[in-house]
Formats: sequence, C-alpha cells, structure tokens
Amino acid sequence: MIESIYSPAEGRYEAGMQYRRSGRSGLLMSALSLGFWHNFGSISNFQNCKEMIHCAFDNGITCFDLANNYGPLYGTAEETFGRLMDVSMKPYRDEMFVTTKAGYDMWPGPYGNWGSRKYLLSSLNQSLKRMHLEYVDLFYSHRYDPETPLEETLQALVDIVRQGKALYVGISRWPKEAAEFGYKYLRERNVPCLCFQGKHNLLVRDDTSIDTAAANGAGYVGFSALEQGLLSGRYLEGIPEGSRMARREALTPDRLTPELLRKLQSLNELAKQRGESLAQMALAWVLANPKVTSVIIGTSSVEQMKDNLRVLQSAPFSAEELDRIEQILK
Repeated sequence: MIESIYSPAEGRYEAGMQYRRSGRSGLLMSALSLGFWHNFGSISNFQNCKEMIHCAFDNGITCFDLANNYGPLYGTAEETFGRLMDVSMKPYRDEMFVTTKAGYDMWPGPYGNWGSRKYLLSSLNQSLKRMHLEYVDLFYSHRYDPETPLEETLQALVDIVRQGKALYVGISRWPKEAAEFGYKYLRERNVPCLCFQGKHNLLVRDDTSIDTAAANGAGYVGFSALEQGLLSGRYLEGIPEGSRMARREALTPDRLTPELLRKLQSLNELAKQRGESLAQMALAWVLANPKVTSVIIGTSSVEQMKDNLRVLQSAPFSAEELDRIEQILK
C-alpha cells in the first residue's frame, strides 16, 4: 500500500495556536513546543512519531525541541527527526523552528560532555548530520559547566551563529549569576541570547530564571510543565501498572507521598470546576505568565497531544483560583 503524501492542514495558523514574542527579539514562537525527549527514539514506533509531528504541525505548533542525547538511545531522537524531514516535513522547513542542545553526556571520553568549545561544536556538527539539516534555528548550552570558563562556552555559541550553523542561541538551567554574565557577554557581541530554558510547573517553580531572562531581553521556554507526569492526572489513584513511575523511569514511587497525592487530588477538583483536565490546568497555569514564551509538551500519542492542545481554549484564571492553587500547594 502506497502511503499518501503529507499535506498540512490549510488552516493550521487559524487553529487557535498562540504565537508569543521571545523577549525583545523579532521571533515569535508557538505557545506550545513539541518535545522529542522520550517518545521519538529508536525504541519508538516511527509511524506514531510521524502522526504526532503531523498533528502538531496541523494545529499550529511550529517549535520542535531536541537535544543531542535524546532518545533513547542517545542521538536517535535526532535521527528520527531526520527521517521525518525526509519523508514529509522538508517542504515546510522554513515554517519550522528547530532547536537542539549539548551539555550532558553524549559519547565516551573527556570531549563528550559539559561545555567546552570542542564538545559544543563537535556535538552540533553531529546533530546537523543526524537531523538532515544545514542549520538549526536555536542552539542551547544545555547546562552550566562549573569547570569550563564561561567565556569559552559563550564564545563557542557566538561562533556557532557566525558560522551559520544556528540562527539564535540560548542557555538552559544556568544559575542566575552565570546567566546574567552570559546575557551580557552575548549581547556585547551582537548575538543576544534568544531564550532561557528551564523547569517550571505548579510543583517546581523557576521564577528567578523567568524574571532574570525578561530583564535581559530574553524569552523563557519551560519544560516538564507536567512534572514528568505527576500533573498529568495519571497518578490520582496511585501508581498505575506500566506507568513511568512503575517502571522507575525518571520518577520513583517514593515521590508520590500521601501528602503530594492529596494535593494532586485537590488540584484535580479545581481543574474539574474549570471544566478541564488536571494536565490542561497545569499547562494553562504556566502559560498564564506573560514572560513565558513557550511550553514544551512531551506526548506519546496523538490523543494525548490533542488533550494538551485544549489548553489553548482555557479560560483565564481568576484571582480566587490562583489563590486557591497556592493554598493547596503550601
């Protein structure tokens, strides 16, 4: 059976997606970004991967978030992305905002980790080959390296832009003092930091990074808005068989304490009153901050993605609702 050629939805930019400016740049990012962390690796079904990226694009998602070691196995999420470009997405490259990162372990030896110039440049060269791209739209330093001089890491980012291998650069999970140094260094070399990527959700706050980014003209992209599934609604009755927590993948059972379970259940009751799922309310809460440019969603199915997309229809939070959330989470 010959599969039909992918043709995106004609109304994809009128489907309800919001587009938010990243800091003081000229760039607009879709309020939701599709993350490739867990469900696009070599162990994932390629047809499902293709259906998810098509669903995302058809609904106005233009931002796609990757890193060198996403999979599993390391590098295979980028390889999957390269296949997706080849089979259906290449004609729409200029409508896509593609990001990747380097900073965590990728290959053995002293040059496959952290923030040295050698690692960052070598990693990006490898990423471009895997992704079948000539350049990425945004390249991040994935984490702060306390051993490498900040000037070395940051100059590598500057040179990556000047070499045409990335249009913009960003930083992820850098402490405030290092981030402020980075914003100044990059700005003085006419390669301003486009955005900061950090973990921000109802349970884990990153307000300092958000405010620091905004003060320096950078946007903020949030990951783990559902706290690796804790805010998805899946754990409201305990630990389901086959769940990430049951498999001890990034979440361990000791995290779901009786106190946290009560808080999740109370949040879920509030979400019901708003006519939403817990996941939708959790995403809506992050997006309610105007300093947040985009939130990365990690989905394993088209159905889960469609549920996440419903956040775009969420009503604004009242002051009473926001106060109740804080009371629940005290």
